Amino acid sequence: MKLRHPASVVLLACLLLPVSALSASLEYSVVGLGGELKRNVLAWLGAPPESAQQRVGFVASAREKVERSLQALGYYSPEIAVQVQRTEPAWKITIEVEPGDPVHIRDVTVQLLGPAAADGGFDKALASPPFKPGDVLRHDTYEGYKRMLLATGQRRGYFDGKVVHSRVAVETGARSADVELRYESGRRYRFGELRYEESQISSGQIDALRTFVTGDYFEQSRLQELQAQLQRTGYYSGVLLTPELQQAEDGSIPLNLTLYPAKRHSFDVGVGYSTDTEERVSLTWRTPNINHYGHSQETRLEYSPINPSGRINYKIPLTHPINDFLQLFARLEDNEFGDIDSQQEELGVRRETRRKRWITGYSLRSLSESWEVLQESRTNDYLLPGFSLSRRDRVGSLVDPSGAFSQLYQLEAASESAGSDIDLLRATARFGYVFSLAPDHRLVSHAELGVALLADSDRDELAPSLNFFAGGSQSIRGYGYQSVGNEISVAREGGDTANLVVGGDRMVTASIEYQYYFNRTWRGAIFLDGGDAFDEGEFDLHLGAGFGIHYLTPVGAVRLEFANPFSEDNPDWRIHLAIGAEF
Repeated sequence: MKLRHPASVVLLACLLLPVSALSASLEYSVVGLGGELKRNVLAWLGAPPESAQQRVGFVASAREKVERSLQALGYYSPEIAVQVQRTEPAWKITIEVEPGDPVHIRDVTVQLLGPAAADGGFDKALASPPFKPGDVLRHDTYEGYKRMLLATGQRRGYFDGKVVHSRVAVETGARSADVELRYESGRRYRFGELRYEESQISSGQIDALRTFVTGDYFEQSRLQELQAQLQRTGYYSGVLLTPELQQAEDGSIPLNLTLYPAKRHSFDVGVGYSTDTEERVSLTWRTPNINHYGHSQETRLEYSPINPSGRINYKIPLTHPINDFLQLFARLEDNEFGDIDSQQEELGVRRETRRKRWITGYSLRSLSESWEVLQESRTNDYLLPGFSLSRRDRVGSLVDPSGAFSQLYQLEAASESAGSDIDLLRATARFGYVFSLAPDHRLVSHAELGVALLADSDRDELAPSLNFFAGGSQSIRGYGYQSVGNEISVAREGGDTANLVVGGDRMVTASIEYQYYFNRTWRGAIFLDGGDAFDEGEFDLHLGAGFGIHYLTPVGAVRLEFANPFSEDNPDWRIHLAIGAEF
């Protein structure tokens, strides 16, 4: 198709019109193009003019803007016709475009000059530039690549780096282009002195957290990592770490670290409800940075009809403020385990270390527990050294991951010769797994194993909190909270008997759940749970199945679920409500 109406004719017609014939509005359309080409042309042309003077300028520059917008995407030989319909109150302009064939890249030359040529940090950028011979020439991609080289240099300490040669040679007749680019890095700067106020943080803590030492080559990622580490300590409300380029000497850049302390004290009040623990109210007092050495404390008081409790946790950093610390803790708690009311008093110490993704814990706790069974009150004391190992791996959201695997192993022991009323070895293991089958389809599974090894003569001396129970929204749904466990029969007045759940020295539970996402905030679920808490040799499988609806929030899902204990003789539906993340 041959297009006529040269732009000069259109411009001359506009200039010869009397001013009174020009109204303050114009409508235009672009035909012959689609997709990205049309979007780019419209972006270059912009909004229609709102005045007579702007209208004349719009018509005069329309062809040039269309040409430049197409050249940016590699089309250097378009045919363009601008038709003007001078009607009032609004002119109408039709811009017909035949883009022609695009220009393709024939040859690419990218060079790094200076120390950056031997820097592996540029290897990826050199090995796979976003354009190669045979590609359609795109100036936005070319300019973006230049910016990326400059930004890479800045991140890696080449603060004098610049593009010294940049050329795109287009041969419109051959519809080909040669691309040339040379980047001169200049010297690579090093980390200089780190300046901070030692009244805010000790030099030992800084040394433990530092991701670089003075004299290392500058890398922006190391600064960001140190900044993130400092933020994670919880000591500060803000962390600002800035390289002082203007003060660089002999290729070394001093760094200024400004720390904004977190509030000295903070108080949080929480309310919640679940079918396991019923309604609950909590008050938490935190002191994130008690002294120069980074000590902190958290005191939590919580009330619910099932288990009112109070706990104090005092934390002391050791070799690393985040990855190695000592905890001193004390706890008072009333709890209902099955059909047993228990009162616990606990003091303990725990050292926790983190290496890569693994968290290792060594603990020693003193537990004094009182409980009553069959009108007989008991109190036992235990001194329990322990060991734990855990790891969590996630893909995606912290509270709603698309994939995850969690594992926790715990071991505790007690001995009559070391301050306990019985000899005991207690071990537990927990696993959680999330797998996305496809978009909007997810599988979630859990498993928990537990065993308490002790002499048969000491079985009745095992405190309720050291027994195992199952049932509830986090265990076997369809059953009441901790209602599954070893049972004993007792006689009531009138000759009737009743079964009391007193827990078991073994436990096995597992769950499989399929979830479907209706949208980003709602999902449905169907599930099957099973297992038992039992004494050795008395396993009795309890099964529960049901369905639920989950509402996703930033702190986790609100899960409303309906479950039926169909392995029972007369099963009744039970409602479970829980709030929080699955892992």
